[in-house]
Amino acid sequence: MRNYFVLAAFFLLAGCSKSNYAKYAPIYEKESLSNIPDFSNLAYWAAHPNKKNPSDSIPKRFQKQAYDTKDVDVFFVYPTSYLDKEMPYGWSASLQDVKTNIYTDYSSILYQASVFNEVGKIYAPRYRQANIKSYTPDNREDTLKALAAFELAYQDVKTAFEFYLAHYNNGRPIIIASHSQGSSHSIRILKEFFDGKPLSKQLVAAYVVGMAIDPATYTSLKACDQPNETGCICAWRTFMEGYQAPFVDKEKFKSIVTNPLSWNSENTSIDRASNEGSILYNFNKIIPNVAGAINHDGVLWTPKPHFFGNFLIKTKDYHIADYNLYYTSIRKNAALRVSTYFNKIKTSSAH
Repeated sequence: MRNYFVLAAFFLLAGCSKSNYAKYAPIYEKESLSNIPDFSNLAYWAAHPNKKNPSDSIPKRFQKQAYDTKDVDVFFVYPTSYLDKEMPYGWSASLQDVKTNIYTDYSSILYQASVFNEVGKIYAPRYRQANIKSYTPDNREDTLKALAAFELAYQDVKTAFEFYLAHYNNGRPIIIASHSQGSSHSIRILKEFFDGKPLSKQLVAAYVVGMAIDPATYTSLKACDQPNETGCICAWRTFMEGYQAPFVDKEKFKSIVTNPLSWNSENTSIDRASNEGSILYNFNKIIPNVAGAINHDGVLWTPKPHFFGNFLIKTKDYHIADYNLYYTSIRKNAALRVSTYFNKIKTSSAH
């Protein structure tokens, strides 16, 4: 576990230091939040186009690029950030928890949601997420409490998505994006609102990262096979090459896995030399050639990431870095799929 947090320090936690907590806490403490979300209030959105937030941040390399965010929406569901195993608020996070809100915004919203700000307006609802311990309950009673916490979390995400559709979408194309616990909820959002539904016509693509996805979950939605394909699902879980995670071995299906460097189901092994840029602890520094990508039996393998200080990393599970390792590639791929989506509309209109 200690090594996992060493990895986290390299990839996500630079924005969550004690000094940053002291800096942002007075701002967050002014928000008059209840523990029941009201999505008409911008305070209940970690990211929203009508409020300044960390998802607006652009790494320096990309700041000179002109882009238009008026025509596509990105609905992003962040991963678990309620990490205190003492569970001061019980099995479900409190929306009034300033520490968790700051951690959320300056980890996943900054380092993950921002990857999509070239192509869309980002909406990321705060939700009463399940505590990290919900993944490893000790007994049957705790298991039931954990399941209830996950269900409460999903109902918040669902309510937020329904509010978004009713008040903000106005028929615009949608990207669904998420990580880890957020992806558990996005899998259900895709099933309930898109699979075999009229809304699927508005789906540019879904980037549902960090969780296993059974292809049989959906009747019409499919895994993306080509880098410019639209209306499909991209997913991956990153491990060190050669590592077989015990929990993956127990899965009764082969998960969807997309290669986030080739984006091509026929080109499943890409060397790190083709990786144009990862983001480590310094958000503004894009580092090339950090990680390769190899599709392997429902997961993504990479040789040990190559960067200064990597000798400190002993873990073989790179879950926390699923987005960071392939940041530039994801950013470019989202732009390609958006461009393809609108080109299809132009072509069909011409006929």
